[in-house]
This record gives sequence, structure tokens and C-alpha cells, in this order.
Amino acid sequence: MTSRSSKATARTSSEARAVARTQTLIKGMNGIGTVRKTTLPGGLRIVTETLPSVRSATFGIWAHVGSRDETPALNGATHYLEHLLFKGTSRRSALDISSAIDAVGGEMNAFTAKEYTCYYARVLDSDLPLAIDVVCDMLTGSLIREEDVDVERGAILEEIAMTEDDPGDCVHDLFAHTMFGDTPLGRPVLGTVDTVNALTADRIRRFYKKHYDPTHLVVACAGNIDHNRVVRLVRAAFEKAGALTRTDATPIAPREGRRSLRTAGRVELIGRKTEQAHVVLGLPGLSRTDERRWALGVLNTALGGGMSSRLFQEVREKRGLAYSVYSYTSGFADCGLFGVYAGCRPSQVHDVLKICRDELDQVAEHGLPDDEIERAVGQLRGSTVLGLEDTGALMNRIGKSELCWGEQMSVDEMLTRIAMVTPDEVRAVARDILGQRPSLSVIGPLKDKQASRLHEAVA
Repeated sequence: MTSRSSKATARTSSEARAVARTQTLIKGMNGIGTVRKTTLPGGLRIVTETLPSVRSATFGIWAHVGSRDETPALNGATHYLEHLLFKGTSRRSALDISSAIDAVGGEMNAFTAKEYTCYYARVLDSDLPLAIDVVCDMLTGSLIREEDVDVERGAILEEIAMTEDDPGDCVHDLFAHTMFGDTPLGRPVLGTVDTVNALTADRIRRFYKKHYDPTHLVVACAGNIDHNRVVRLVRAAFEKAGALTRTDATPIAPREGRRSLRTAGRVELIGRKTEQAHVVLGLPGLSRTDERRWALGVLNTALGGGMSSRLFQEVREKRGLAYSVYSYTSGFADCGLFGVYAGCRPSQVHDVLKICRDELDQVAEHGLPDDEIERAVGQLRGSTVLGLEDTGALMNRIGKSELCWGEQMSVDEMLTRIAMVTPDEVRAVARDILGQRPSLSVIGPLKDKQASRLHEAVA
């Protein structure tokens, strides 16, 4: 038999566990730029950044699930689910969801990536309670009805067809396959016609229940907002949906994966009747937690990050061989990619590839001069700040940081870290990354003789 005092002690202990934990992660001057985080008893994390000088707010929910979490048979399920959460809940129809945000002049959308998914709404600060209620309702109360799955299947197949009609977009999916093969990172986020046609409402519901637990979610909100008010509104919305029943749940840790890059020197070609040939020449890069990523960011900027970059100058300005040419990096939990894209006339493919390969080899062997590195540092610092000048970008930064790194870095800290990159660090990462044997992906109307020569670019 349990005594009254024992019962009271147990109740007090349970209530203590149920208290939300709040931290100030970044302390801004006069509250501006202050980033705060509250973890609710159900494991739901809420991160906000206050910016009183604006009249808008962006509210988003990040899910710790992407196409990387799919089996071959489930390829495309994460993106399919993204569509279905807009199709209705027990409280709102699909029209109710869209019209509620439209009626206040807001914007609502979502996106799926390989390692996460995000749903968001941007509204006037006075309409934030509405945005929170609608987005939380979508995330916790989706019905995923059979008829909605059937209707949305057609829309997703059209989206796949639209991507296939854009070779400049499609070539990046091909490059992922070239580098990762038939692995989760190598498969397309949208899925394929066959996998999308094979997905059923029951399988998608199971996927939803597994990956949309509060412990897998991060709420992010930025703008003219009050942190405590956001916490109260989110907590009320999740409790109304019965989504915070556990009082001892622990948020899922940032993702850790296993490196799955394929052997270098691979070439994949899709023959297609296009006016241009679209090429990506690339190599293994760095994971998003690698400390060398700052130096790689500077290197990427100098090589192909703007009109003064080496690739732009050599390929477009001096020779006019391409309209669009650039380099980019992609960082995942355990690996990454460095790629160079160019779109050019099919007859110019080999010339473009030779110039790009020569530039990469030159920088790998001899490095970049100090003046180019200094210019790239300045460009990267400026673009970083300019890219964060709206509440949507701020919401993305704090939400992704919490989900992928489990910590926050202020803009000043980011600028300082970029400024600390030394020329020797840039040259070292150039040797490590650009000194590897590249792989190549091409989409275009190349003839057999041209196609057979592509292997020269990665030899």
C-alpha cells in the first residue's frame, strides 16, 4: 500500500519532469537577434529569433526525415507525405488550409531534402497565432485519406515529369546517383514513376507515424515575435492534438550516417534531345560538421561563386563557351559533394570540361593566390549577411541549425569564423578535395564518338 506522502512525492516528481526547459542560446543587444530555445516535456524543441524592427514573422516546423530515410520501395515517400499534409485534417479541408493563409496575405509552403523536411508559413506579426494553429494542425492531424493519396499521385507524377523536362535540374539528380549509386543519398528526392505508383496510403501512414513524433520535430520562428507566446501557442496546439502525451521523451540527436560514396572516376550519360549539354564534374566533399567546411566555402566562392570567380572568367568571360557555369558544395551528416556545373552547346562539351578540369588541377597543385582568397572571404561574408535579411531566411537558419547541429551560431560568429580562414587552410583543403579523381554526369544530345571521349575528363 502506497502512503499519501509517497503519492504526493511521485506527483511532484512527475510535475517537475513535465516542466518545459528554456535557454537563451544567443543574447542579442536590446533583445534584437536574441535566440531562445524551449524543450517541451514531450521532446518538442521550439527555437525563436526576435527581430522587433520588422512587421512579419515566419513560422516553420522541421522534421528529422528526408529521402535518406527511405528504403528502395519507399523512395519518394517523404516528398509524397509533404504533399499529403496539405490535403486536410479533422479540423480543416485542403481549401480551409490554403484559404486561411491566403486571407491574411501570407505565404505557405514546404520542401523536402535528403536529410530533412520543412513546412512553413510567413505572415504579418499580428497573424502569427493563425499561422501556428494551421501549420501545427497540418503536422499533427493529417488524415492521409486513400482518395487524397490517389489524387496527389497524379500531381507528383507531373512534378517528376516537370523535373525530367528541365535537364539543368535533372543533371544534379544524375550526379547524386553517379557519386552515391543506388543508395538513399543517390536516389531522387521525388522518387521515380515506379516507386510513386507503388506507394499506398497505408505505407505512407506508417511512415508518417514513425517520423513525425514530437521528438523528431523542431519548431522554428523568427520575426517580430515573443518567445514565451510562441511556446504557449505551440504547446496548446500540440496538446489539443494529443501529441504531447509523453512527459519523459528526449529529442532525437543530430543525424549520424555512414559514408556511402562510390569509387571516383565514374561517368554517367543520359542522351536527350536538348539544345544544350548539361554537365556536372565533381568530387567527394566534406560533411557539414567538418571544421574544414569554412575553408571549403571560401575555395568554392573563389572557384565558381560569382562573376569574378575563376570558372566564370575562364569559361564565360574569356571564351563565351557557356552562359551558366558555377561550383557548389553539399554537406550531409557524414559526407559531402563538391561540383562544377556548366550548360553549353554539345559541340563545346569537351572544351568546357577541359578548362574546368585544368582549373581544378591547377588550384589543387598550386593553390590560390592571397588576393583571390581575400576577395572570396569578403564575398562570402557579404553574401552570408545579405542572405539572412528576411524572416524566412532567419527561420531556416535557426531551424536547420537545431536539427542538424544541435546548436546555434550567431551571424557575428559566422562572419568571424569566415574571416579567420587562412590562405594556408584554403590551399590545404584545395589539395585534399580537388586533388581527388573526379566523376562526371552529362545530359544532352551527344553522339557516340563524343560520349566515348567523356572518360578523358576524369582520367
